[in-house]
Amino acid sequence: MRILLVNKYFYRKGGAETYFFALAEGLRALGHEVAFFSMQHPNNESSYWSKYFVSEKDYVGDISAFKKVQEASTLIYSFEARRKFEALLEEFKPDVIHMNNVHRQLTLSILDAPYLKKHHVPVVYTAHDYILLCPAYTMVNGRGEVCDACLDRRFMHATKNVCVKGSRAKSLLASVEAEFLKYHHSYDKIDAIIAPSEFMKSKLDEGGYAGRTITMQNFLTDSQMAMGARVANTHKFEDAQAGARPYVLFFGRLSQEKGILTLVKAFLQAAGLERYADSDAAAGHKGFLPDTWDLHIVGDGPEREAIEQLIASAGPEAVSRIRLLGYRTGEDLQREVGNARFTVLSSEWRENMPYSGLESLAAQTPIIGACIGGIPELVVEGETGFAFKSGNVDDLTKTFLKASLVNEINYQSMQQACAKYVDERCGQDAYVRLLSNAYAGLLNDVSMNRGSK
Repeated sequence: MRILLVNKYFYRKGGAETYFFALAEGLRALGHEVAFFSMQHPNNESSYWSKYFVSEKDYVGDISAFKKVQEASTLIYSFEARRKFEALLEEFKPDVIHMNNVHRQLTLSILDAPYLKKHHVPVVYTAHDYILLCPAYTMVNGRGEVCDACLDRRFMHATKNVCVKGSRAKSLLASVEAEFLKYHHSYDKIDAIIAPSEFMKSKLDEGGYAGRTITMQNFLTDSQMAMGARVANTHKFEDAQAGARPYVLFFGRLSQEKGILTLVKAFLQAAGLERYADSDAAAGHKGFLPDTWDLHIVGDGPEREAIEQLIASAGPEAVSRIRLLGYRTGEDLQREVGNARFTVLSSEWRENMPYSGLESLAAQTPIIGACIGGIPELVVEGETGFAFKSGNVDDLTKTFLKASLVNEINYQSMQQACAKYVDERCGQDAYVRLLSNAYAGLLNDVSMNRGSK
């Protein structure tokens, strides 16, 4: 088959791009022909199809007010994107179009390309976030609360609640975009929606997309699986006896919705450091964390300064036991994951199916995960990790203490459960074969519909 993959970024920016490039790799490995549609950017990977990419658009960067207004005019509907997409369609003649993140830089205007009115090409969409349901993408309102208001498809709630970056103007623009797409029936042109978690599927169904949703959990590439196996450390207890300090690890963006401040407070509380030492949550649950246990934080983001201040206020021992390691990637990051006793997914928004969790399991490092969004689907209690109430410092404190009491034999069983989880659910080849079957089913439906006319 000829598959046209669409995503607004053509460089490895985040989880959606990890999926996008891995999907292309997997489809090609099965013999499919793959083309791309995206946006121009200095960091882009090279591609023959870049001649059709739309011009770069920056709605948040350091550009002039005039430029922002000029570019915002194409946020909802881009005639440039529709024109260039049409030209690509005419050359490539895809059997299937598979869209990923397209809003605002590419827009759903591409589905109005004249070619698609002549030839019904099935359109698949992978929902990496909640944009189909929520103008702010996150289902978190302007007060930082998890929110279902827009499930009634009245998207002006986002303006009323100032959901987009604390700005009423940006919230209004996002609300108008969502209302336009609703009345323009843009989403009606999508034949199948892939939800990477059962939770995401349930929300999409609740929001009006029932009958078109398919749950397909995110996968890891063969190279990611191999890297995870290489760094999987089966002797973490021996390392501790040799003098290495056990640690729990957070890796990701240091932002409020990731629950990073809740995480640091819980670790301080569990460790009995400074003003948290008298906490009932810690003292009432088998004491404190051993004084050999540390917290490693990998990543960067807007909450870094607040984290530094919180650690400093807790005293010199906190400074020595909580290590801010900055941004890491590749094998350097994977070694950090593989050597951790546990990783922590502390999100306070409805995280979909985070790659950080999959990468942790691949490295045979169990997860301490918040009960929110798709995270509980990664955490089999006592097997692949432990769960706690999202945003709850005391419950995370208790969970740290529970994790610290796992003995070597039980921990090795947890490592085996992590390895089994990724082997059974996260393989690239199995995912792409299942997706190829879904493509074929959509093509068959199109053929049958044509035959019945």
